[in-house]
Amino acid sequence: MMKKFFGILLTLAMVLSLAACGGNDKPADSSTPPADSSQPSADAPSGSASGTFKLGGVGPLTGDAAIYGNAAMNGAKIAVEEINALGGIQFEFQAEDDVADGETSVNAYNTLMDWGMQVLVGPVTTGAAIAVSAEVYNDRVFALTPSASSTDVISGKDNMFQVCFTDPNQGVGSADYISQNMPGAKVGIIYRNDDAYSQGIRDTFVSEAGKVGLEIVSEGTFTKDTQSDFSVQLTDAKSKGADLIFLPTYYQPNAVILNQAKGMGYAPTFFGVDGMDGILAMPGFDTSLAEGVMLLTPFSADAADERTQSFVSKYNELHGETPNQFAADGYDAVYIIYEALQAAGCTGDMSAEEICEAIVAVMPTISVDGLTGQGMTWASTGEVSKAPMAVVIKDGVYVTP
Repeated sequence: MMKKFFGILLTLAMVLSLAACGGNDKPADSSTPPADSSQPSADAPSGSASGTFKLGGVGPLTGDAAIYGNAAMNGAKIAVEEINALGGIQFEFQAEDDVADGETSVNAYNTLMDWGMQVLVGPVTTGAAIAVSAEVYNDRVFALTPSASSTDVISGKDNMFQVCFTDPNQGVGSADYISQNMPGAKVGIIYRNDDAYSQGIRDTFVSEAGKVGLEIVSEGTFTKDTQSDFSVQLTDAKSKGADLIFLPTYYQPNAVILNQAKGMGYAPTFFGVDGMDGILAMPGFDTSLAEGVMLLTPFSADAADERTQSFVSKYNELHGETPNQFAADGYDAVYIIYEALQAAGCTGDMSAEEICEAIVAVMPTISVDGLTGQGMTWASTGEVSKAPMAVVIKDGVYVTP
């Protein structure tokens, strides 16, 4: 069965390639050699861009979503150190905790503005990013969220851009994949109806499923306050013959779902999206429960290219663990900003508003090769164009076909 999954996952990668896709800093070591091919396509500055820029980061560093926020900020710090070692443009980086809460995220943003922030990496999660997007729009601060994927984050905000492929594309891509490669599958869906990320992916998945003739036999919902017991949703899916469960949800409730499904002897194929990433690093989680789980992601730590392996090695050395997608998103976000600053010819003495207008003008013109995508480009509306890849969990690790 696993061999079959590998074959159909390869097909998914080709299908999705046709479409566009939620501390203390160590000082730069001046002895670090210049960047090499293991880093994204950012060479030493050759244009008029120069000076030191204050780069802020916002994400959940504590709380239920801390795996996401810490990973993104840790990845960003690695990129900052690499870029500072190049000479030319320099970054001062400061990260603030928002515990994945909108109001707290706005407070974190204001703290960074008081610090003198000129460009923002974040927020990391969708709800927080939606709240902060109104602030950066009014203040005219350029913001690049590493992983918030809802279109609501960027809607009507010309200075808010995304690194992660959008929710609609995750929903559409997942429905297309299942219909084309698992014909006859009976699909159950479990999603969180008070979360913009989960609801958004569910909506586009259901819409596309109707277009491609995918049979949805069961839908179960939950909220933040009811994500500890999924017996009703799983029982409904099982009784209606669902042999695949689509989970447009984050890894915390997914871990509970996998555990409870096993307890009731229910073993459908579980298919997640990028919010599933992080489940293998969840404290106390039995990784055997995730055996055979499939998900879409723009990054796989087992990729053989030099760039990925260099990043994975650095991250593991610093943090004692394998980086997830969110770490790669944060890393890429800093390099994207670096490329944009160079293309716009920005200098460190410019105001945040001046930098914002300059970057907004060049974002649709640049192309960046990163850990999470080759030749990434951006629409003027903030969406990134890149294709996700598919991975399957085997023996406690993500495996690409």
